Parts: sequence; C-alpha cells; structure tokens
Amino acid sequence: MSNDLLHIVDIDHEGRGVAKKEEKTFFIHNALIDEKVEYKILKKKKNIFFGIATHIENPSPVRADPSCPHYNVCGGCSMQHFKHSSQIEFKNNAFFQTLKHVGKVVPESQIEPIFLEFSEYRHKARLRAKYVDKKDKVLVGFNERLTHFLTDMDSCEVLPGRISSCLGEIKSLIKNLSIYNRMPQIEYASNGDRDIFIFRILDPLSIEDIKKLSEFSNARNIEIWTQSKGPETVKPLFPERDSEIISYPIAKYELNLEFNPSGFIQINPYINQLMIDKALELLNLNPQDEVVDFFSGLGNFTLPIAKYAHSVIGIEGSEDLVNLGQKNAGLNNLNNVSFQYSNLFEVDVDFVNSLKNKNKWLLDPPRDGAMQLLELISKDTMLPETIVYVSCNPATLARDANILVNDKGYKYQSAGILNMFPHTSHIESISLFTYED
Repeated sequence: MSNDLLHIVDIDHEGRGVAKKEEKTFFIHNALIDEKVEYKILKKKKNIFFGIATHIENPSPVRADPSCPHYNVCGGCSMQHFKHSSQIEFKNNAFFQTLKHVGKVVPESQIEPIFLEFSEYRHKARLRAKYVDKKDKVLVGFNERLTHFLTDMDSCEVLPGRISSCLGEIKSLIKNLSIYNRMPQIEYASNGDRDIFIFRILDPLSIEDIKKLSEFSNARNIEIWTQSKGPETVKPLFPERDSEIISYPIAKYELNLEFNPSGFIQINPYINQLMIDKALELLNLNPQDEVVDFFSGLGNFTLPIAKYAHSVIGIEGSEDLVNLGQKNAGLNNLNNVSFQYSNLFEVDVDFVNSLKNKNKWLLDPPRDGAMQLLELISKDTMLPETIVYVSCNPATLARDANILVNDKGYKYQSAGILNMFPHTSHIESISLFTYED
C-alpha cells in the first residue's frame, strides 16, 4: 500500500481511474476523475500498474458509497462508486466516443439511454464454489478483482434479494455434504417464478446429501438441479416435483419462450423487455415485411417480430438453439416463423443471395460482431432497407457501422445504450441503419 497520492486524470473503458506518474501508467479501481487517491497495487506489467484506491483525498461530486460490502474485493461489479446517473452518463459518452473514434461514424440522432433498477436485476449467474482447506470452509461467489481467488461472499447486490440472502446458507449446506470439495460451480437461473440452482457435481451424491438438498430446496423454494458431466447431463434432482420444462414470459406480446437453465438467456429480464420494444419500434414493421433475425438464439426477438411481420427467419449458429426456437414458435402458435442453422462467421455470397427477398434485418451478434456477414451485402447481392443492430461490444459495432455507412452507403439514423448490466462497464446498445436506393 502506498501513501503517495495519484491524481486521476481520466477514466478507462472499464471504469477505472487513470493516472500518470514518472513514466508509469496506473489503472485504479474505485477512483474518479480529479480525485487524489492513496492506492494499493494488485498487478503490474512493465510500466503499467493495476490497483485499487484505499483512501480518497478529495471525493468527486459524482462519487457514491458502494452498496455492496464486498465491492472492493469482488470482481463482479466495477462501477458502484459512481452515482447511478453518472454511470449512465459515462457509458453513454464512452459509446458515442467509440463510434466516432473507432468507426468514424456519428448517428444522426441519439436514442435516450434505457435503464431501470440498478440492484436485484440479475436472473442468470454462474458462481464458483470452493472448499478452502486452510480455512476449513466453503466459499461461494465471484472471483476477486484481478486474481483467480474466490471472494468470500454472504450477499450480492445484483442478485434477487431472495437469492442473495441465502448465499451464507448455501456455503454451510455444501460444507455439510459428503462431496463438499467436489462441487466447483453453482449456476443460477430464474424466470421470475421459478428459481433454479444447478450444482456441478464431480462425484455422486449420497442419500444423506440428497436429503439435505431436499430440505434446503423446500425451505427456500429453490429448485435443485445437477450437472455431472456435459450440458446434456443437466437435470432436476427431484424430477417428480420440478419439471425439466421452463419458460420465460414476454408478457406484452403474449409469448412464453422455453429455455435451457444452463444455456444463454438475457440476464436482465426487465431491460430485455424494453430492448425488444425498442427493436420493434425501430424496425417499424408492417404486414408485408419479410424479416431476418441473425444470431436469433431461442427466438427472443424472432417471435415478437412474427406478431407484426409477414414472415421472419431466425438464423443461428447453434443447432440446439435452432431446435428450441422452432419449438417455441410452435408452442406460441406462430406459423410465419422458421429457424435455420448457419455459422454466421463463415457465410458466402450464395448465402446472402438466398435472402434477397428479405427487406429488414435484425442483428444481435456476440462480442465478435457481424463483419463477415455485412461485408457481403451489396447492390449485386442485397441491401436490406432497414438494419437494426443490437450490440454488446461498442468496438465491433463501430467497426461494423463503418462498413455499413462508409462502404455500403447506409444512413446511421439513430443509436443509444441500454443499461443491461448496471454497476459494470459493459455496454449494450441498439442502432438503426437505413438504405435508400
């Protein structure tokens, strides 16, 4: 720990304070612009140092007291020391600066930031569990900041309160099982009505273990599932009571989508609903529209689109999700929907040509973006009149926006952020591109 003071001159894309001193660059957690801080170094690479502020000499007016007692240790959140309004302002500015400097693009208008609650929003999480021999105790939580050590957590501000309040109980539960040192992970998933814990088990449970898990499940109204090997082994521990079929509602559109509790769904169901609303608003659908939903997953956007368009195809790179999407279309009695498998990072001109009659696209790619697909569109193949692009990575969005605007001739009509991950530096966004021949 250093009693020297660092003067914070900037904030990096991860929300860390940046300081310069004697040709060294410091990235300091829990530090804000213009603050002078004492600090502790946690990691270094040559003349680059990563650390945490231990004392703030002159607190910034945008500083907030972190609500989580584990904030300075746990690596899960990075922005609890920002006031809520300042988190939104920081993310919004970072997003548009990335578009300008990386992509050389500026949207014609800005969509107002979309945000809701900052706590208890996370309905999907993966927690580590570990027995520590020296302490003779089980830890459950997220990794510590900048290390592979596990945070000793008894609560979590971003998990629903009913889940946060039982973390201490879970640690005691695991400690009292026969395989206490063979349960490295707990995955949490919820649809709002049903809470599920999926315990990764490396050895079989004993009869006494099952009894203890049943007692916990009954007392907390939390379903216990297990995973003994690969994803295909995920199943309820008590199948006579807990159904393997679970779905989440998209109430506004009268839809229910089945999902795999160990698979991908949006972790923030509240922002997810608003994101779907905004996507449909930007698509401006009518009964004649033929739509393609790329990276469609299990149909999170595809099925709401089907309520308003003539037809929609969901294209996805996971065969399991393609099958689940098709099942969800049937369960919701939608006959203008189809799903197909394609590796969207290895597409060719023939693939794009096969979609010539589709006039509107929605893209929701992973962090790698959709460059391979967008580079193939042209007057010789197709140029959809509307593209709505949902992104979880501003840098790859900026790159792809550059392709659309500066290479393909699209207008960048509007863009804005959605606060899908409060208290973190992750930026979700939505953009509208239009083409007029």
